Amino acid sequence: MDYNILGYSIFISIIVFIIVVVGKICYRNGNVFVAELIPDHLELCQQINKSLLVAYYLVNIGYCSMTLIGWETITSSLQLIEIMSIKVATIICILSVLHYLNIFLLTNTIHKLIK
Repeated sequence: MDYNILGYSIFISIIVFIIVVVGKICYRNGNVFVAELIPDHLELCQQINKSLLVAYYLVNIGYCSMTLIGWETITSSLQLIEIMSIKVATIICILSVLHYLNIFLLTNTIHKLIK
């Protein structure tokens, strides 16, 4: 049994699910969050939120592709579970850091950008 092909399939399924679900949640809640930051510019808020969503998808797809390149050869089911856990946890941690950086940057720089 080729564990690498099985690992790629499971990894891509999990990551696509996480990226799409988190992207939809952040986009839906981001509209409200950005609109509250600059209430008089609703069209600008939607454009900022769409730009953030596109950047989110591009960064995550690129990082996941780079993760697949660096995968080592998997020889057992135990090693498959360990590698999958590390890879998925790393991407979830990166997503959370990017999300908090976006919120920090938006709350601290949005008013400077409008002026």
